[in-house]
Order: sequence, then structure tokens, then C-alpha cells
Amino acid sequence: MPDPAAAGQPGYLARRWRGQLPLPRLLWREMLGWGTAINLGFSVLALALLAAGAPAAVAVGVHFAPLPWNLFLVAAVWRHAQSQGFSRAVSAAWLLVMLVV
Repeated sequence: MPDPAAAGQPGYLARRWRGQLPLPRLLWREMLGWGTAINLGFSVLALALLAAGAPAAVAVGVHFAPLPWNLFLVAAVWRHAQSQGFSRAVSAAWLLVMLVV
């Protein structure tokens, strides 16, 4: 049964996309905290698959599986921080690091 208090409230993704979270929370907690943890987890899983003898294509696919989420987070930060160059620079640098890690 849906929560009547949540009726009309935007969902998880919509709140981030619409800038309904404070920018520091979106940048530091969601992107740098959780986003980094998710990326590291997938990277470790990809390395474990390689070590177990899985095809390289499978490991590469697992490694890049969080890429859509990364792009969404960076786009959400850029939409929210329209005039804040620091937040945009941090999010762009984070995306580049996450592509390699």
C-alpha cells in the first residue's frame, strides 16, 4: 500500500534531477560518497571476474556498468550548480577518475 504522505512527491531520481536536494548533499554524499563506493565495488568485482577466468569483455562490461549512473549524477550536479564552477569542476574530475578506477 503506497504511503499517503508520499503522494505527489517526486521520486528518488526526479528529486536529484530537479535540484530538490541541497547541492552539498548531492555533490559530496551522493556523488563523491555513494557514487565512488559503487564504482569501486564494480571495479573490484570486475577484477575478481578476471582473476576467476571470466572473459575480458565480461569484466569490462561489469567495470563500466555504473557509467549511466555516473553520467546522471554529473548531469544533476551541473543542472543544480549552474553558476558554481567549483562543483562542476569537481564533478567532471570525479567522472574522469571513475572511468579509470
